[in-house]
Amino acid sequence: MKKILIANRGEIARRIIRTAHRMGVETVAVYSDPDARALHVREATQAVALGGSASADSYLRIDKLLAAARATGADAVHPGYGFLSENADFAQAVVDAGLTWIGPPPAAIRALGSKAGAKALAQVHGVPCLPGYAGDDQSDERFAAEAARIGFPAMVKAVAGGGGRGMRLVTDAAQLPAALASARSEALAGFGCGDLLIERALLQPRHVEVQIFADAHGACIHLGERDCSVQRRHQKLVEESPSPAVDAALRERMGACAVALAQAAGYVGAGTVEFLLDGNEFFLMEMNTRLQVEHPVTEALTGLDLVEWQIRIARGEPLPLAQSQVALQGHAIEVRLCAEDAHFQPHTGRVLHFSAPPAAAFQRGALRFDHALEQGTEVSPHYDAMLGKLIAHAPTRAEAIAALRRALQSMSVLGLPTNRAFLAECLAHPVFASGQALVPFLAEHAADLQSELSKSELLALIPSALEAIFTSNSHLPCPLARPLRLRHQGEVHAVSVRELGVGRLQVEHGDTTATLQLPQHGVYAVPVGSLRWHWQAGAVDGWVEDASWEPAARAGDAGGASELRAPFNGRVVALPAAPGHALAKGDTVAVIESMKLEHSLSCPSAATVAEVLVAVGQQVSPGQVLARFEPPGASA
Repeated sequence: MKKILIANRGEIARRIIRTAHRMGVETVAVYSDPDARALHVREATQAVALGGSASADSYLRIDKLLAAARATGADAVHPGYGFLSENADFAQAVVDAGLTWIGPPPAAIRALGSKAGAKALAQVHGVPCLPGYAGDDQSDERFAAEAARIGFPAMVKAVAGGGGRGMRLVTDAAQLPAALASARSEALAGFGCGDLLIERALLQPRHVEVQIFADAHGACIHLGERDCSVQRRHQKLVEESPSPAVDAALRERMGACAVALAQAAGYVGAGTVEFLLDGNEFFLMEMNTRLQVEHPVTEALTGLDLVEWQIRIARGEPLPLAQSQVALQGHAIEVRLCAEDAHFQPHTGRVLHFSAPPAAAFQRGALRFDHALEQGTEVSPHYDAMLGKLIAHAPTRAEAIAALRRALQSMSVLGLPTNRAFLAECLAHPVFASGQALVPFLAEHAADLQSELSKSELLALIPSALEAIFTSNSHLPCPLARPLRLRHQGEVHAVSVRELGVGRLQVEHGDTTATLQLPQHGVYAVPVGSLRWHWQAGAVDGWVEDASWEPAARAGDAGGASELRAPFNGRVVALPAAPGHALAKGDTVAVIESMKLEHSLSCPSAATVAEVLVAVGQQVSPGQVLARFEPPGASA
């Protein structure tokens, strides 16, 4: 193996490039039009343009990927994760082209890549599964009958794919038809297959997965577990190992089941078997036939390079270790940095300021930051919202948490919303800190976490906003008081500012008068437009708009229910509301697909739809008006 084509992008492509180059193997990057200047393109030995912007026109085009391999003389293909990494047809096409596939055999992907197939195989080999249905009859009527047999609550899942897409919790029969339709649509768009399964839902489980590795000589071992219970929209945000709920005996039982399932399918390479853990009982969710996003957690705990293992096993080498030689040291935690707002809605835009955590932020153990960020990076609507992964490894869980929080608070990404501050708050929450976070953790505590962040933002708002305004505009100091109106989170704050000298301000806000010296240590701000700034002050960041030049009534208007605007780039996939429809607060007006997920946009208050300004299939951009409303009964 002399040259590997990496059929992926972003941080995982960079991750594979690093290991391959260390092993003396050349690499070929591929890229779509939006990724032409991406870091992985510049770091690989060679790079080939795939053309197109959407995944379907670039990273999902098997013909283009194989043509790139032929043109560059690559003799192996690494799929990374996502995209075609669990596509058996792609794996077979690579093998048929005479190339080495760095992944499991196509037959194993087919056997385990389908949740239905994996569960059927698991039951034969004694791996515990929840009661459910995954048959060929995909009619709503059959699912209704099976749901009645299984009982509620139930979980509807896409048979193909992963990443939380195509999953819907159903608590009663009335919710089932809408859940089936939504899950089918999301699964079809994300994986090209709309087949579903349904199973009994556990409402208070942990999500615990086991990393396995198998070689072509019949050996298979596990490398411990990862606890991935902190999730939103069924997508992981925080992963750690060891799990606070798994002892040595339970680890041995779960590991044995994971290995048994892999061996039953003739598995070779890296894979992850995912379970729901309820007390001391565990049940199979699925098997991911690829390297996981969170593999650095296992690497930190074991001291191993899992990408190197993948390459060596693809070469035909035996596993480097036996099960008895696997040693897990300390505690590791990973958080996923995503471009999303306080409501977990994905955002696109340009990174206007970026600084990684300084080495001084970490005192014991190790800190790792896998990312593909730099100043000027464009976050596109065509791909996942994840920007990078921060991983801390320390002797104890408490030390790992503290180090990861320091790293999050000391780094900076400005220009678009991120969950940086939210992740730091999650780690500090007493439920997580005590090791008691279950899958519903964010559903139960996200609102409180966001409320605390909003309070912290408000405390830092005035000095941070003035830092942004007065350091971004060059002007002569004016001794007269200058009234300002600053809009933050829809509310307008009146401030009077008098310049006492260069960089020295007297600030009146309500009944408070204070003196502020600019620039302030630890405060960063970048302009996003002419009168809007994204600022960061230590652990918190926020957005402020100078509304001083607007009429007072407009400046104090937080928006009301007169219209619905798109919060991000995306494609309209459904419009349940039509002109003349009377809507209650929370009723769905439109459904937008963005970054591989469907998002329902609801009516902010009771209203009647006056007009709908978009059509199904239309691409929309942030701030675009989708619909206008009038008060209930206004047209009567």
